Amino acid sequence: MKRRAFITLLGSAAAAWPLAARAQQTMPVIGYLNLGGSPESDAVRLTGLRRGLNQTGYVEGRNLLIEYRWAGNQVGRLSALVSDLVQLQVSAILAVGVPSALAAKAATTSIPIVFSVGADPVRFGLVASLNRPGGNLTGFNAYSNEFGAKGLALLHELVPSAATIGFLKNPNNPISELMTRDALAAAPVAGVNVQILKASTDREIDAAFVSLVQA
Repeated sequence: MKRRAFITLLGSAAAAWPLAARAQQTMPVIGYLNLGGSPESDAVRLTGLRRGLNQTGYVEGRNLLIEYRWAGNQVGRLSALVSDLVQLQVSAILAVGVPSALAAKAATTSIPIVFSVGADPVRFGLVASLNRPGGNLTGFNAYSNEFGAKGLALLHELVPSAATIGFLKNPNNPISELMTRDALAAAPVAGVNVQILKASTDREIDAAFVSLVQA
């Protein structure tokens, strides 16, 4: 699988929808699944999605519907949300992030899934290989797990006097393990200590920052 534009892939999936499925629906429906985010925080991504779809001849509300599902950063909700999309018989599922893509893959082997992830999709079992994804999944990967080490280096440059840097991770997101590993590996090079903090809810995030202030 070559690195390619997320929306181009979705447009390709739209073009491949079976004619029988199109005939059964007044208009095709796409499922949008994201572990985190909201209509507000995903505004830029959604604007790009709609623009890309428009370029392939699809206009939301005119000849295409999009069913939006946000899990509120609760991984446990993804299974039910994607099951709902499958029951709606959406024509394709747009999965944002590794947890969303894994949930979608577990829910269906027939509905096309286009993912956007920040890690190696082969390592997480989303596709068989980058050149030949196989199955019903394809997508775009940014390898953002490398940002853990790069972010640590940048913080050290901004605050060279800091001896300890806090690293906030979501234990329910598998990509956080890779980012944490990279940050810990980069810490000795930067000459700093890394304090790992875990949080998966707003309350836990608040508590994590309080612990940093009190440390």
